[in-house]
Amino acid sequence: MRRVNESVRQVLSEAIGQLKDPRIGFVTITGVETSADLRHARVYVSVLGAERKRAQTIDRLQAAHSLLQARLARELRMKRTPQLAFEYDPSVERGVRMTQLIDELAPNDSE
Repeated sequence: MRRVNESVRQVLSEAIGQLKDPRIGFVTITGVETSADLRHARVYVSVLGAERKRAQTIDRLQAAHSLLQARLARELRMKRTPQLAFEYDPSVERGVRMTQLIDELAPNDSE
């Protein structure tokens, strides 16, 4: 399943970069979880920008899911092509916030 998830992530990363919709912001696919029967895939994305931009980007990705599924079917030739569901992944944002907090505390430690 890890190989399937990684393959789906790679194909989708490339395909999303080629979408011509200007409403899709800067997107990074952070992970993919495919069900054991290959019917569903949950795609975790990180979007650069404000909350409104994130929501708009995820909506546009959902709207383009059939195009992305067709690309998956064409490139991976799996037994089944999973239905894609996009979800925002806040882990990158949390990591940046933790780094900021550590940087704020670091000067105080050296005194």
